[in-house]
Amino acid sequence: MEIFVEVARQRSFSEAARRLGLSRAMVSKHILQLEEKLNARLLHRSTREVSLTDAGQAYLAPCEAAVRQAQEAARIVAHAGDTLAGPLRIQAPSSFGVTWLADALARFSLPHPQLTPLLHVDDALLDPIAHGFDLTIRVGGIPDSRALAIRPLAPCRAVLCATPAYLQRHGTPREPGDLAVHRCLHFSHLTDGTAWHFERAGERRTVHVNATFTSNNGLVLHHAALQDAGIVYSTTFLAWRELQAGTLVAVLPDWQLPLNHLSALYPASSRLSPKVRKLIDFLVAEYQPVPPWDAALVLEHER
Repeated sequence: MEIFVEVARQRSFSEAARRLGLSRAMVSKHILQLEEKLNARLLHRSTREVSLTDAGQAYLAPCEAAVRQAQEAARIVAHAGDTLAGPLRIQAPSSFGVTWLADALARFSLPHPQLTPLLHVDDALLDPIAHGFDLTIRVGGIPDSRALAIRPLAPCRAVLCATPAYLQRHGTPREPGDLAVHRCLHFSHLTDGTAWHFERAGERRTVHVNATFTSNNGLVLHHAALQDAGIVYSTTFLAWRELQAGTLVAVLPDWQLPLNHLSALYPASSRLSPKVRKLIDFLVAEYQPVPPWDAALVLEHER
């Protein structure tokens, strides 16, 4: 139909072929096939010009409309990625989802009013495919699965901290072993139970702490620590502001805790949709090369 419309417009097989990027023989073949299908002659051919038959004249207008519609549909599909729309299902740990991701998602979706983010915060290690998430943000705990693709977003640095009041009352630990006599606020998703691991200059220590307060939610432990409840195993993305203000103080800062990473997980088998790809790129730009929470602590340390 598109070839017929072009031949009718140009009144020439050769010119239509040139404009369509086809050979003259191919244009002629398509017109013959169309006429055979319709059982009607559409064009008068002569050595000098091509003209429409009565049947061709009647067929031209609906063909032009159909071609315009098809071209518009192709344009819409080609530019579908320019407009982000529809649901975007994301799962993230509660502490990171509340303190950082909610703000980032709001700013990401602002230029895309047709986009509807659905943020599910949960500290459980949910299977993103089984639960239908487009994207899962995870701290450590990366599954060994070929069904999932992974893109690192940022380092996730652990930190021990407590209020000055707690440390004044109970003393400040000088060595990891001192933690055994302290009240410790324990995150239950740590893989080795109440064993906290430390490293300094190649030396490794492991302490089984007295977990006087345990939760599967980092925010719960963070707020408990602010009430002088003990020494909390936290992260810099959660505690950075209080560390800056001095309402929490780093404990055993010369010893390193195991380093985890924030990662974006998504199904590897399906083609990544534009909205998921652009969200991942947005988060990478937000958190790399140095995440803002760590940058703030470095700036505070240099003052």
